[in-house]
Amino acid sequence: MDDTACDYAALSESLKALLGLQGSPVAFRFAHTKEEIPEGMAEAPETLRHCKMIAMARHEGAVFFAPAEKHLCNGGAWALGLRPLTESLQTGDFYFKLGKFSSRAACRRTIDRIPHLSSGETFATLYAPLEATPFVPEIVLLVTTPLAMLKLAQASLYEVGGRQTANFAGIQSVCSDATAQTFLSGQVNFSLGCDGSRKFSGIEENEMVMGIPAERLPELVAALGIVTGAPGSVKR
Repeated sequence: MDDTACDYAALSESLKALLGLQGSPVAFRFAHTKEEIPEGMAEAPETLRHCKMIAMARHEGAVFFAPAEKHLCNGGAWALGLRPLTESLQTGDFYFKLGKFSSRAACRRTIDRIPHLSSGETFATLYAPLEATPFVPEIVLLVTTPLAMLKLAQASLYEVGGRQTANFAGIQSVCSDATAQTFLSGQVNFSLGCDGSRKFSGIEENEMVMGIPAERLPELVAALGIVTGAPGSVKR
């Protein structure tokens, strides 16, 4: 994809129209150094969770960056490469004490498989509604209904076919499943959301989350227009 020729505003409007999105697609980027943050871009106004930051860009049109100290959730900060894994997460104690697993061992097996960037690799994370992004995104995140996700799955397979897979564990849905996993794999990824993201960022019961590698976005949006208009396509 030629980033200089990519019309993110037009892609955003197409996604909204074709999928009936509530709010905006969210542009996201990892900044490895302070110099990678666009000049004049505001810092996060307070300490927040990554999933809440996504919600602010999605619903409020917020454009901002968040260094490590502005990330409230330790698991999210670790997945995004901002901070090391805390001892309670590493040993399995954290999620075990929350009642999410039958044992620390079960928790540890899950934590060990959570996709994440190397600790300290990321200086800050960047957020914006896609139509107003001042930076070239690396990931575009969508929060929408299962029916819209069906159309996105069909669009992602339109050119070459095959099977769509999803990688998730019911925890760290927005930070790891949709952001880190998508960045590391270069593939779209679906997730059901997690207790934290639903509680703190307003993901509704009838919504899921998806991460799209930004370089695949023009191809996916073009295919989306075809599959949503196909004769056998279920309409909204």
